[in-house]
Amino acid sequence: MRNLELIWDFRGPDAEKTAQHHLVHLKEYNQRENLGLSVFKQVQINPMHWETYLVCPESLMIRLRDALKPHRARLHQA
Repeated sequence: MRNLELIWDFRGPDAEKTAQHHLVHLKEYNQRENLGLSVFKQVQINPMHWETYLVCPESLMIRLRDALKPHRARLHQA
């Protein structure tokens, strides 16, 4: 089964802090829902653009998309 990255983009002068904060909430959701996900990342695209993402199996994509409203997704390249 393929793995996907569900991605949230944050832009502006507070993007890094907002991305960090969102990462905390994604990890809390994972724990609360017993999803067993283990890959959560925060990446700087440029100084004014950060992204936060989680990696999930394709089978969970619709459930997580509907609950968490990611901005976009892409295939995870392991």
